[in-house]
Amino acid sequence: MFDSVLIANRSEIAIRIIGACRELGVEAVAVYSDIDETAKHVRLADEAYHIGASVARESYLNQEAIIDAAREAAVDAIHPGYGFLAENTAFAANVEGSEFEWIGPPSDVMANFGEKTKARKIMRRADVPIVPGTTDPVESVAEVREFADEYGYPVAIKADGGGGGRGLKVVQTADDIDSQFENAKREGEAYFDNASVYVERFLENPRHIEVQILADEHGNVRHLGERDCSTQRRQQKLIEETPSPVLDAEIRADVWEAACRGTAEADYVNAGTVEFLYQDGEFFFLEVNARIQVEHAITEVVTGIDVVKWQLRIAAGEELSFPQSAVEPRGSAIEFRINAEEPSEDFAPMPGEVTTYRPPRGIGIRVDDGIDQGDRIAPFYDSMFAKFISYGEDREEAINRGRRALEETTIDGVPTTIPFHQQILTDDRFLDAEHTTKFVDEDFTVE
Repeated sequence: MFDSVLIANRSEIAIRIIGACRELGVEAVAVYSDIDETAKHVRLADEAYHIGASVARESYLNQEAIIDAAREAAVDAIHPGYGFLAENTAFAANVEGSEFEWIGPPSDVMANFGEKTKARKIMRRADVPIVPGTTDPVESVAEVREFADEYGYPVAIKADGGGGGRGLKVVQTADDIDSQFENAKREGEAYFDNASVYVERFLENPRHIEVQILADEHGNVRHLGERDCSTQRRQQKLIEETPSPVLDAEIRADVWEAACRGTAEADYVNAGTVEFLYQDGEFFFLEVNARIQVEHAITEVVTGIDVVKWQLRIAAGEELSFPQSAVEPRGSAIEFRINAEEPSEDFAPMPGEVTTYRPPRGIGIRVDDGIDQGDRIAPFYDSMFAKFISYGEDREEAINRGRRALEETTIDGVPTTIPFHQQILTDDRFLDAEHTTKFVDEDFTVE
């Protein structure tokens, strides 16, 4: 095992990694920007190094500054967390080419999954269902039109390097093809430095299902069950739960096995998430997130497996010590993302000082956060500052404990997404598991 690890991140995920390091007897080294000099992750780390100005591009996205800090601290490895540089292939390759171990999948694997057409080819080879579409970039409007004539409308034009909804354009009629083709290419170039696009059939009311996997360098792959992340706004997740309330036993087993096949085909190593869209009894590969996920906590509470500690162990060369048969998820868990946002104002971010912070406690509740009372939510980064996880013997108990947790919480100084979560937990469509990824954007009114 490593003696020391630098965490190239901040807030909640940095604190989560610090905790895993501490339990393994590994020194945790933090980095911080100007505004984060006194942040909670800095206070908890064994050491901390300044890496630049408050804006992310000059600090948490500054590859040279992070590697310089790692050298100054003389660490053994670098953990990127999620966001920032976590899926940056160039950064992963830079770390791999340095004296440090990279705690994540190999950079070439990341590159393959970063380009969606390559990812689709990998999954097709592994006999994983993919949404009908092209596995090579399309070069012209005529190719999009030909595809739409065969499969019908709507179709989706997607940036090859896209994700999170960016570079995704939906074509409803033939008249939209020209403009949406150019828009998708333009966004792909702007956000991902890749103007290539591909086209696929558009699923109008899917659910978002993902499978947590762990894979080691000795050829072992394990799944840790699935998560349902269908409660989203603008393709950004708000609530996640496990298990999915809509999969039957046969489909569930098929999804798990497909995720493992695709992971093995890609020579994947470390933690990752294979994401699918599910509609009308069918599931289709969406993408692979080659990193730890925000919602890994719900998987941990139902399986008892510490995903972050296994990231460290795998990067240190250890072999997965448990067989697939030992993974037996029990009960149900739900994660609520607590963001400093105003839900009634289209979820506008509202940074500021948290003057009162009393998170929930008690049986069936886990809190992963990045702040203490009196800390400030900075305007330069993601607005999520905590995750509340409720878990119970079944979905009903997890929901009821979630209601209690949200009611017991007191947060002053910034608005939060808590009222939204409370409203969701009274909505019959959510309670009956009838919601899809379009639910919040199209069928839900925030009060």
